[in-house]
Amino acid sequence: MPVRKSAAEVEQRRQEALRLVTGAGEVRIDQLAHRLGVSVMTAHRDLDDLQSRNLLQKRRGVAAAFSTVQRESSLRLREHVNAEFKAAIAEPLLDLVAPGDTVLIDCGSTLFPFVRALSEVEQLQVVTNSLRVSYLLSESATVTLLGDRVHPEFESCAGPEVLRQLDRFRVDVAFLTATCVHNGGLSHPVREYAENKEGFVAAAGRSILAVDGGKFGRTATYAHGDLSGYQTLITDDAVSRKELRAAEKCGVEVRTTVPARA
Repeated sequence: MPVRKSAAEVEQRRQEALRLVTGAGEVRIDQLAHRLGVSVMTAHRDLDDLQSRNLLQKRRGVAAAFSTVQRESSLRLREHVNAEFKAAIAEPLLDLVAPGDTVLIDCGSTLFPFVRALSEVEQLQVVTNSLRVSYLLSESATVTLLGDRVHPEFESCAGPEVLRQLDRFRVDVAFLTATCVHNGGLSHPVREYAENKEGFVAAAGRSILAVDGGKFGRTATYAHGDLSGYQTLITDDAVSRKELRAAEKCGVEVRTTVPARA
């Protein structure tokens, strides 16, 4: 008699299905079932669940990822992608923070596990444009939310007022994410966010960039500098050798974390 999987094991399998579909763009459901070692009926149930959470699209015989624009315009879609990488970098990022620091935290789901771990650090002053970050740290740190136009799809604020408010702070270390990295250059599909990211780097004593390998080799409409503005880049083992060489030429310290995968 087959052993019934726990809820945690089922969710882990569904996250693996999401990773496979996101990486390929589109996968036949029978092939996906084979990759996961489950029946086609089980694969359909998993995909129905992921579709109900707006994490992918299920079509006739195939599972399809959302387009780049759709993925980058919805925090809900991004939050569950590359979860292993996001969990793996929490501790390495935490090692870069000292009690009493003034920390600037960019919006982006990549940083959420790290933000949760920050509650352990005493006497932090946190500056952020992220509604989610401000909520997660509101009881454990002194938090200032930088405000301008609210972008619900990113759960954050962006615009010139964010940078005007930031002028009042002396930031020890900034933690940022990136949507696209190509040959050392950085870009974002929304102009206000590209401008804010440039301003965040300029305001900080040290700037740390956390980006999973899937963001490399891609470009978006609005450039916001390159990796030379950062002291440390934390990524994973999915980055191509070409992109790593371009990063190293920018003078940034590259730290590669290998996520625990099922």
